[in-house]
Amino acid sequence: MLSEFDLIKEYFQRPHHAARAALGIGDDCALIAPTPGMQTAISSDMLVEGRHFFAGEDPVRLGHKALAVNLSDLAAMGARPVGFTLALALPEANRHWLQGFSQGLFALADAFNIELIGGDTTKGPLNICITVFGELRPGQALRRSAAKPGDDIWISGTLGDARLALAGYRKEFPLDEAALRTAAVRMHTPVPRVALGVLLAEQGIAHAAIDISDGLIGDLGHILKLSQVGATLDVDALPAGDVLVTQETGLRRAYTAAGGDDYELCFTAPASSRAAISAAAASVATAVTRVGTIDAAGGLRLVDAQGAALDLKLSSFDHFTS
Repeated sequence: MLSEFDLIKEYFQRPHHAARAALGIGDDCALIAPTPGMQTAISSDMLVEGRHFFAGEDPVRLGHKALAVNLSDLAAMGARPVGFTLALALPEANRHWLQGFSQGLFALADAFNIELIGGDTTKGPLNICITVFGELRPGQALRRSAAKPGDDIWISGTLGDARLALAGYRKEFPLDEAALRTAAVRMHTPVPRVALGVLLAEQGIAHAAIDISDGLIGDLGHILKLSQVGATLDVDALPAGDVLVTQETGLRRAYTAAGGDDYELCFTAPASSRAAISAAAASVATAVTRVGTIDAAGGLRLVDAQGAALDLKLSSFDHFTS
């Protein structure tokens, strides 16, 4: 049977890269050498079995998603990833599960050239908590509190397929096997928009940003509250995923506006930045769509493609009420 330290050594300890961490796994603390003149960005996200993912989830996909949702937070601030820690509670030290989970985790870590620098393991209900570290220059962070009246509202990528897949798994909505498989890619293996977020921050072409994890209207609402502004959102302009775009209008509106689990960026920027935003997005092969405007008057107004008001009863995900 694997001990705690055997588990760490066999599945999570890798060759140390001194350029990123002065001291990694193996001591009481990791040591990070900050880049001169840079600030450190830190974020943690927890994934709990039965709450954030189904029991029996494929461990490779779960390893990817556990890190991806954290990298998405760095993307929303415009920070470049540096490293991460992992706290992992496991019902048992299952070699097959550990091999798959570490494979998915490190494949994404290698794609962003970051390393696991520490953490903890224990026995208990399956629970994954990752803390990511990034860096950016002072004054460059994309803050939720920085939206300004007149700003455009932008969305990266597409929305809604992850929620559609969840509906398919739950039998809330009939999806054929091929459609469910396609939509489920967005649910299981989200792509953190780090490269886009970094460009938006470093080039100073966006004001505020947030990653869309709990549904657009709720996450945009955090920007509106902290920036003390309102917004008009064209629901029909929201970019639907490849499967959702084929569904009827009501479902498409609901799942793009409030679906959740998208891990795309919602950001605001002045109209004068439109060309620069399009160029930045093209340079990192990420689609962006302009979907509304920030208003001086408070509140969120939902409209259709013709500008007519929509009375949609939508709510985003909440970890304690959903």
